[in-house]
Amino acid sequence: MDSRILTDMFVLAAPIAEKILRPIVIYFFLVIGLRLAGKRELAQLNPFDLVVLLTLSNTVQNAIIGEDNSVTGGVIGAATLLLVNFLVIRFLFRHEKIDRVVEGEPTLLIDHGTIVEKNMVKEMLSRQELEAAAHKQGFGSLQEVDRATLDPSGVICFIAKKPAPEEERHRELLTQLNDLTREVATLRLRMVPPQS
Repeated sequence: MDSRILTDMFVLAAPIAEKILRPIVIYFFLVIGLRLAGKRELAQLNPFDLVVLLTLSNTVQNAIIGEDNSVTGGVIGAATLLLVNFLVIRFLFRHEKIDRVVEGEPTLLIDHGTIVEKNMVKEMLSRQELEAAAHKQGFGSLQEVDRATLDPSGVICFIAKKPAPEEERHRELLTQLNDLTREVATLRLRMVPPQS
């Protein structure tokens, strides 16, 4: 095998410290950038958001690897990203308050069946996007939804409307009353003597 091929594949063109520092800087830049961009970027609700997320990785690729295209450089960069992510997640798991600051809080989109317009505007979500997300989770329409939240991960969670126990009992009683009324009417018809 040609020694030039092995050199190109495994000899670093940049110092190891730079190969480690570049992915760390880009990692934290992306975490902060995505946090500032909002939960919508993580939800991938429309083709435009998906395109941004897909091209983002390609855009920062050169910043991570620099002038180095060696396999060794790629392995160092990837290993650094994985290690930093592991350490950050472990740290945030142990520090819940910091985790809430980094990830953010859920945003209420529907409360007691009413769309919270100011939060929809804040998250830049249209009614059509909310309806599409509801359809994906098995809801026929937003009228079936009691509560919806946009989680920090970008997932929209829906809770269906459920009648209160007293409402359900009231419906059952009305149904039974209607059944009894029909039975009484049927009995009265049978008891009336035929007229000649």
